Amino acid sequence: MTMMVKDPDTRIDFEIDWALAYPDGQAVVASLWTVVPDEEGGLSVAAAAYDLMQATATLAGGVAGHVYRLTNRVTLSDGQIDERSAVVRVEER
Repeated sequence: MTMMVKDPDTRIDFEIDWALAYPDGQAVVASLWTVVPDEEGGLSVAAAAYDLMQATATLAGGVAGHVYRLTNRVTLSDGQIDERSAVVRVEER
C-alpha cells in the first residue's frame, strides 16, 4: 500500500496506473474514488478522471494530524473489478 503526506492547504493529484496490473489489453471503463473516514473538513476528492489505463484524483483538504485511506475501485472492459488503496497522512509542511 502506498503512503503519502499531504498539507491540508494543498490540492494535489494522485494517480494509479492500472496498465502495470493488466498488461493484456483490458481497459478501465469505470472508476470510483472513496476516502475513509468521511469527516467535516477531512480529505476529499475534489475532481476525478480516468482514461483507458489510468485513474486520477485531485485531493483537497484534510485535518492536520489525521490519516485517511484513499481507495480507487475500477471496472475493467472484461468485467473484472479491482481496487487499490493508499494511506494519506495530513500534516502542516
